[in-house]
Amino acid sequence: MEVTDQMGRTLSFTKIPERIVSLVPSQTELLVYLGLEKNLVGITKFCVHPDYLREKVEIVGGTKQVHLDKIAAQKPDVIICNKEENSQEMVEALQKIAPVWISDIVTLEDNNEMITALGKLFSVSKKATTLVSAIKKEEAKFSEFIMEKKPQKVAYLIWKKPYMTVGNNTFINSMLTLNNFDNIFKNTTSRYPEIKLQELEAADLILLSSEPFPFKNEHVEKLKNALHKEVRLVDGEYFSWYGSRLLEAFSYFKKQHA
Repeated sequence: MEVTDQMGRTLSFTKIPERIVSLVPSQTELLVYLGLEKNLVGITKFCVHPDYLREKVEIVGGTKQVHLDKIAAQKPDVIICNKEENSQEMVEALQKIAPVWISDIVTLEDNNEMITALGKLFSVSKKATTLVSAIKKEEAKFSEFIMEKKPQKVAYLIWKKPYMTVGNNTFINSMLTLNNFDNIFKNTTSRYPEIKLQELEAADLILLSSEPFPFKNEHVEKLKNALHKEVRLVDGEYFSWYGSRLLEAFSYFKKQHA
């Protein structure tokens, strides 16, 4: 069996892969949703959904650094990675252990393609197709809802010291666009640029993500006092996690416009 990942790489398998190592938290959550929990033999310490999973499955490291020996010991049939989350150097090392399937997700369409492809790879296409249809239905309802909302100039912060935000060609920016949020840093050359506090003056609304930096209400208050702008703490998982998490995301997005 030959399959192509989202990097255009062709992978060959003699049978449907059964032993899976997943090095991307949102894709781990997706695999569980697709009924493949029993097939997971290795995950990262950041794979927190479902919350009990780390007690049942071998933790092989993080998304940026892994223990190759732990992964090899699990004798995986396939390792699931992502272009942004996992480095090329890591992928090259992992390929010596098992075939590596890589996702590359910037848009909602990329997400749906990823779900469909993994459904085919693991012979759970019916569940994958049903999930994609449900996500498209939620998106359609949200698109109708958001048409009536006035666009807002937004900055979305992911890090502090230095402040970092999101630029174009990122999944988060795609989610902001869906929300009729005009990202004031969408034209930067960097996908995740460092910025100075005064640059946030151009925004009507500043969103502080709960991840990867764990912004709290105290940070909201400090920025409000410094900039005299609307500052809001948001759940970063709904803006940055692809896969089955999107089933809940659009309901969450609606609350941001209440």
